[in-house]
Amino acid sequence: PEETVTSSFASFIHAVRPEHLSKTVRHRSKRMILDSIGVGLVGSTTHVFDIALQYCRLYSSVAVSSVYGKPGVKLSPTLAAFTNGVATHSMDFDDTWHPATHPSGAVLPALLAASQMLPPSTKPNGMDFLLAFNVGLEVQGRLMHFSTEAHNIPKRFHPPSVVGTMGSAAATAKLLSLSAAQCAHALGIAASLAGAPMANAATQAKPLHIGNATRLGFEAALLAARGMEANPLILDDIAGCSGFSAFYSVYQPKPLSTPSDHHEFLLEKQDIAFKRFPAHLGMHWVVDAALSVRNLFINYAGSFSPSLIRTIVLKIPVSKYINRPFPSSEHQARHSFQFNACTALLDGEVGLSSFTESSIHRQELRELLDKVVVEHPEDNVANFDKMYGEVALLLHSGDVLTGKCDTFYGHWRKPLSKESLLKKFRSNASHVLPEEKIETIITMVDNLESLSDSSQL
Repeated sequence: PEETVTSSFASFIHAVRPEHLSKTVRHRSKRMILDSIGVGLVGSTTHVFDIALQYCRLYSSVAVSSVYGKPGVKLSPTLAAFTNGVATHSMDFDDTWHPATHPSGAVLPALLAASQMLPPSTKPNGMDFLLAFNVGLEVQGRLMHFSTEAHNIPKRFHPPSVVGTMGSAAATAKLLSLSAAQCAHALGIAASLAGAPMANAATQAKPLHIGNATRLGFEAALLAARGMEANPLILDDIAGCSGFSAFYSVYQPKPLSTPSDHHEFLLEKQDIAFKRFPAHLGMHWVVDAALSVRNLFINYAGSFSPSLIRTIVLKIPVSKYINRPFPSSEHQARHSFQFNACTALLDGEVGLSSFTESSIHRQELRELLDKVVVEHPEDNVANFDKMYGEVALLLHSGDVLTGKCDTFYGHWRKPLSKESLLKKFRSNASHVLPEEKIETIITMVDNLESLSDSSQL
């Protein structure tokens, strides 16, 4: 039969081999795995994680897979994936790619749970695990490139709930060694389980998007392994019959070539953004701009004195769900340009403690928020590769101080150093693990290629 876009993806998932992973791809993906585990561990301390865990413990019958931050607690594999996915996104602290999605959280929890599910005789080794993880990333990235709409900050569907579900299905299918036909069916089944609206951003429901993506993709692969079938053209653009194109207004799919001697993964060309503090990625531009202008203000006035400020002008892209003048909850605060800029101005930093109830409702912070005026310059587009953040302080004296950021530290154009990434991981993991276990995880991920049994992770 003639090759289709869907069959080309299935053939790639089935045929790709560890030797196709370049040194750069292995290095970058191991950084992602380590960061995602750390984010999941600190995320296991949140209220939304506790809700998800309580729910899952009602239904867990075959309890074989571990839960972040809960020694001794195990759930059924798919529910463990769901719970750990919720933990990963519970603080919006997880990595971000371009086009915009959170790739690791949708894939890693499924692979960790599946590794523990498999019997001892078929445990995947570390290289198998690393390959499956990269298959999940590659499928997400390729699908995102099928639409020009996907290159901008989303308005309709939360991307990881769409492409993340597909990536989880692909990654799990690879780890379970499914046939090419089964891989195609896994993608088709996953497409019927994908999608969540952006209206639930900045609510406790948003972390469910990642939890569901990793769990439902996992379930799609398990169903395909047991013989369930789906539309074999799910990724193709068929006139009059929406498949995966239902999620995008502009959809132009391209086949994925089967790797021969070489395959250049998207991760080779496009690195990942790691967040320095737990908030929507867009916040990192305005925080760095605010910190820059704060330093100017201190040099100007000797200290940070809000009473000297008449107006705070934020120049940001148009994106309604992260333009929140007066956030009233932790999750709204993580999605507010205004809150993050003013917190950075007031405290000189943004961190875990910035999003507590007491921090959010401070009178001095409210007084700063009252001074904010938002502008949307035409050249500041809602695109993580092109946007910038600018914060201007208009003083009562008539002077104007301005800070601008077009590439924050942690962006793929300005990656975190090894030291910064390890510092973030150690800080996050220390909330639930002793130092010796933290160092063991670091060593294990760093040497993942030589790990004989990936379920040890």
